[in-house]
Amino acid sequence: MEQPKPLSDPPAAASLAQRGQTEYAAVIRAPFGALGLRIRGDRLTGVDFLPPGHPLEPPGTALTQRVALQMAAYFRDPTTVFDLPIDPDGPPYRQRVWQAIRTIGCGETRTYGELASALQSAPRAVGQAVGDNPLPIIVPCHRVVGKDGLGGFAHAGNGYSVEIKRWLLRHEGVLGR
Repeated sequence: MEQPKPLSDPPAAASLAQRGQTEYAAVIRAPFGALGLRIRGDRLTGVDFLPPGHPLEPPGTALTQRVALQMAAYFRDPTTVFDLPIDPDGPPYRQRVWQAIRTIGCGETRTYGELASALQSAPRAVGQAVGDNPLPIIVPCHRVVGKDGLGGFAHAGNGYSVEIKRWLLRHEGVLGR
């Protein structure tokens, strides 16, 4: 599968990295910028999208090296299955939503409404939990779309974050090139 082109000169995405902790165990390159990796103990707790030009921080532990290798594999082949110890922090409802998202396969999407129906919940509540996902790509929240279009991403309805979502869905063959 042909790789989608990296995003060109997106605006700064500082808000995407402002989910609390801003110290990263590693910052690795991504086709659309960089990814900040947050670790607690021996578990991955967060992945933040960072803008192009953000300073990289090489993986220095076995876990961050493993995450970097699996992310690189995903960027080469979107059918890569992540096998990482994760510990997303959130209340039980969000955990249920994130677990449901993990069942959406590469090349597939679900609408917020479909996910809500499966969880016997409301689309807005699902959308809130999807936007709060601390492990994007690994818990593939980009595969959750609006009933009439792409929908938002990371609590944004446009801009850099939605461009990342568009890139990821193109990479997985869901959107046309």
